[in-house]
Amino acid sequence: MVSTTKVPGRFSPFIVDIALEMYQKGLLDFFMDVWRTYGDFARLQMGPITMFVVAHPDHVRHIMVTNAQNYVKGPSYDTIRKLLLGNGLLTSTGETWRKQRKLMAPFFSPIGIAAFDHIIISTAEMMIQRWREHAAKAQPVEMLDEMMFATATIILKALFSTESDETIAELRSTIEKMVAFTVNRTFNPVSLPVWMPLKSHQEYRQARQKVLAYIDQLIEQRRRIPPEQWPDDLLSRLMNSRDEESGEPISDEQLKDEAVTLFVAGHETTAQTLMFTWYLLSQHPDVANKIKFEADAALGNGRPTLDDFKNMPYTLYVIKEALRLYPASPIYARDTVADDAIDGIKIPAGSRITLVPYATHRHPDFWELPECFIPSRWEPQYEQKRHRYAYHPFSTGQRICIGNNLSLLESHILVGMLARHFAPKLVEGHVPQLRIQGTLTSHNGMPMVIRVR
Repeated sequence: MVSTTKVPGRFSPFIVDIALEMYQKGLLDFFMDVWRTYGDFARLQMGPITMFVVAHPDHVRHIMVTNAQNYVKGPSYDTIRKLLLGNGLLTSTGETWRKQRKLMAPFFSPIGIAAFDHIIISTAEMMIQRWREHAAKAQPVEMLDEMMFATATIILKALFSTESDETIAELRSTIEKMVAFTVNRTFNPVSLPVWMPLKSHQEYRQARQKVLAYIDQLIEQRRRIPPEQWPDDLLSRLMNSRDEESGEPISDEQLKDEAVTLFVAGHETTAQTLMFTWYLLSQHPDVANKIKFEADAALGNGRPTLDDFKNMPYTLYVIKEALRLYPASPIYARDTVADDAIDGIKIPAGSRITLVPYATHRHPDFWELPECFIPSRWEPQYEQKRHRYAYHPFSTGQRICIGNNLSLLESHILVGMLARHFAPKLVEGHVPQLRIQGTLTSHNGMPMVIRVR
């Protein structure tokens, strides 16, 4: 007979005390404390809510692969669906998700994303010029803002062929307001209805209307001209796509949901990864020097091509190691459909599962010197021996992030091209304060001085 009573953890007849502790400590410190105190598989009972906190790779495999159909994006994602992403690929479930995934998979395959290499490379060239200007001023810049600017430029050009810097900046700012509002609601146990005339509510509604109006305008403009004259971007590809069974085109509502999803998922997460990569390189100049030497040898003196970056494996090891230490999604949730058992422990239907990659990536049973930044651990002879599910910065299984290849390609090119010319240095005395604010970030920023090599 399986039972939940033998699972170590916290048992509270109320929700408030644990919710207050989450708020006071922050989600990251709270769940890491749970892992360190109760181990790889812990239970939090908060009144009627049962939550299991998961860190062991074997349990990750069971939930995300072996019995994935029983662990879905259910009520845990309702706020994100309602306020931000609608029924886009990131939040849809069941047959709807399977159809969307099949439709969009070719766009994000290694071959599909290669079509956007010129956008990424031209953005990196633009950033080189931008950083030369920063270096001349010798004033600190906020590294997250720099990387947000780069990734927003890439995704908006890839999505909508948006060329205007002013439009890119305005869209980025507007969508980030939507994201911040949604994140705050997601982790706030008490939220007032969105229709109430509060300033934050009004700003959210205005931001949402502006974004949707922009996408509506683009769709309308394209439908006025023949499809063969449409720009070759993701929006055009989605508009040209057809349901495999019915032959029907994607609806305008779905187009908007997918467009917002692709921007949100393909923008901030990559920017956070890049911010932490520059932080790590500033703390390990020997690693930064290796990237420069690799880039000098691989990229030559002309404009680089996508093939050139295949000769820069060490730079990719650095990015993978940054993702291990600072995964953009350090926790993520699943909702249990039917009763299940893991290692003889009953998982009741309706339970919430919180997977903690941040802990899994530091598990001493699977990582030597887990707190240390060691890019060489990603050399093939070491990576092949590792537990497959000890690393899941993009989630894993059938619902692994569809944009993982694009994110890695962006990071590879931007770091490779910029580190060849610059060595950003963290402002002396600054200690990043890690927080989960939708994604993992530094709550007190990441001020750095751009220095020319």
